[in-house]
Amino acid sequence: MNVVAMIDHAVLHPTQMSHDVHAACDLCGTLGVASVCVKPSHVRLAAEALSGTAVLPSTVIGFPHGGTSSAAKAAEPHAACEDGAREVDMVVNIGAVLSAEWSVVADDIAAVVNAAREHDAITKVIFETGLMPDDSTKRKLCELSEAAGAAFVKTSTGFGFVKGDDGARGPATLAKTGEDIRLMRAACGDAVEVKASGGIRSHPDAVAMIEAGATRLGTSATKAIAEGSLGDSY
Repeated sequence: MNVVAMIDHAVLHPTQMSHDVHAACDLCGTLGVASVCVKPSHVRLAAEALSGTAVLPSTVIGFPHGGTSSAAKAAEPHAACEDGAREVDMVVNIGAVLSAEWSVVADDIAAVVNAAREHDAITKVIFETGLMPDDSTKRKLCELSEAAGAAFVKTSTGFGFVKGDDGARGPATLAKTGEDIRLMRAACGDAVEVKASGGIRSHPDAVAMIEAGATRLGTSATKAIAEGSLGDSY
């Protein structure tokens, strides 16, 4: 099992700059991750930096809150793919989900999937599971994502929060991410894969997510995971 090859390395923090993208692409091109996921403004830069490697440039849509209009979301894949993106990770309209406006949610997902498909790019649908009220809502999102033709369902943006047993909100934990991965894997057919994001910081963390059913991992801790997988010199 090549854990590193399942990683989408994230360069998405608001403060990260062009030199961070260059450094990430240099590292990930050497390691052979699945993709480097950058902000839309950095797609062209990442595509150029990854040229000649097998690593794909990827980006985010409606990120991180999912509240942009469907028309705006659908326009983003066109621009991103023209700049070189091969995969897009979109955030669902969280407010519409919480209101159970399922036709709005379904149309929103389909708009992005269809736009990306015009460029032979795949779509991963981010649920932000920590904000979802119950497991039935997550299952419904799996159903809608699969019906729209999404390639992956994904737990989190990495910037969301989960509610603990005491009602307090905090960053996503590995245990909670694992629970969501198992639920999402069970709720989707074989045509849809599952991406884990949230709390993955080491090689054992990554293995735990894969064992739960993930086939792609969103993380910025790629170097640490590679060191745990391949040794200090990778």
